[in-house]
Amino acid sequence: MRKASRLFEIIQILRLARKPMTAAAMAETLEVTVRSIYRDIAALQAMRVPIEGGRGIGYIMRPGFDLPPLMFSIEEMEAIVLSLALLERTADEELKQAARRVNRKISGAVPAPLRQAMDNKALYAWGSIAQPAGFDLAIVRRAIRDERKLMLGYRDELGSASERTIRPVALIYYSQTANIVAWCELRQAIRNFRSDRVEHCATAEDFFKGDGDRLRELWTSGWTEKAVPV
Repeated sequence: MRKASRLFEIIQILRLARKPMTAAAMAETLEVTVRSIYRDIAALQAMRVPIEGGRGIGYIMRPGFDLPPLMFSIEEMEAIVLSLALLERTADEELKQAARRVNRKISGAVPAPLRQAMDNKALYAWGSIAQPAGFDLAIVRRAIRDERKLMLGYRDELGSASERTIRPVALIYYSQTANIVAWCELRQAIRNFRSDRVEHCATAEDFFKGDGDRLRELWTSGWTEKAVPV
């Protein structure tokens, strides 16, 4: 871990700690030597970071100290760059637009060395780009958040058309398409609906308030074998 990243992590540890943290405990968390922690604490104190304490008793941070916004390590910035690039390969236009806004906001707020990590074009997301769905995937994401039912016109892999009322609980993005995980009221079971087979999608008047977490738990604990594309 670079020293700059380590100093940032020490500040985070002390900000979140509810009791004094020993150098040994921080060294174990950061996988460095205790001597390195002592040197880092001294460096932070020299930079007027309000850390109090000493060897053998542990360290605390006085209340009121906060970090500047958007303080990322180089590795965290690279993770953001790659995540935003992967979003560009989805068929969710609203999320792609949001990713571009995030990129601009971060570029305008972070220090120059971190901005270079975003602009050096050294990290790429490769592979096929998902084909646009015949409807706006933002409708599904909002329905999941609002716990609101959706009405789908759907055509299965055999070409059979049906009308479904579903309770969407998750959205899985693949390189080719996206799958809507939902409780299907027609089948009375969890089903996956491929977005490229949805012929039309609209919000219903009905909600399933308070039931989203239960259905997600149902999906992830024993019903996953039944959550197959239909």
